[in-house]
Amino acid sequence: MRETHVNELVELLQLERLEDNLFRGQSRDIGTRFVFGGQVLGQALAAAQQTVDESREAHSLHAYFLRAGDIDAPIVYSVERARDGGSFSARRVVAIQHGQPILNGAISFQVPEKGVEHQSTMPEVPAPEDLEPMHRVPQKELARLPVKLQRWLGSDGPFEFRQVWPRDELHPAKRPPIQHIWFRLTSPIGDSPSLHRALLAYASDFHLIGTATLPHGVSYLTHNIQMASLDHALWFHRPFRVDDWLLYSFDSPTAQGARGLARGQIFSRDGRLVASTAQEGLIRLRGD
Repeated sequence: MRETHVNELVELLQLERLEDNLFRGQSRDIGTRFVFGGQVLGQALAAAQQTVDESREAHSLHAYFLRAGDIDAPIVYSVERARDGGSFSARRVVAIQHGQPILNGAISFQVPEKGVEHQSTMPEVPAPEDLEPMHRVPQKELARLPVKLQRWLGSDGPFEFRQVWPRDELHPAKRPPIQHIWFRLTSPIGDSPSLHRALLAYASDFHLIGTATLPHGVSYLTHNIQMASLDHALWFHRPFRVDDWLLYSFDSPTAQGARGLARGQIFSRDGRLVASTAQEGLIRLRGD
């Protein structure tokens, strides 16, 4: 079953080419109300990668989420070839649904080269094998939630997550805005670096803005909260595989003005810093 989910996700990132710089992607209903932001990020990167020479690798992605995506409609990705220099290429990507942009993005590519190196040290945390898989919501409580949320929380997805400090999203306790989560694709895929980068873009949207809710005793399941990603940044540093365990280390330095900022560092099992992320999101508490 998990292999089926992985195959479906890989297929989701295989876009249909309509013109040289125009692509179409489908959406997958995973139980969220709107299209999952990570899906749009992954597909936008997949579209841009098809317009760049294979010798150039994506090293940074910056995107703004403009509108919620419609799960029942395809998404068209328009790529502008902004620049192709001697070492770097730049692409602008607009994701469009129903004639309106839902995401604006910019992606930069570079020919690999050697230079100075340093990195942050990976946090000392238990290995993924020493941690329990994320617990399912008890059936009694799951039955009280909307049908879409039941599907989101009650089924396996293409990624497996193991939290260093588990949290009950239905009854969240207040704690510092720091968390560490191991994750990996649940079955092996091929060796294509561009596919692994698109899949990491997809997964990088999980749990990120939720880090900003930790000190406040709320979560995306709190009945009177409205949460949405506003923007997303992703930097690729070193080679990696998403079908091997990666540690996602999060922190949130600030929340204010109904917005929260969260940052992430992604490490391979052997301690290499392979990617970094940042995201600002809407966190709006409404009256009962």
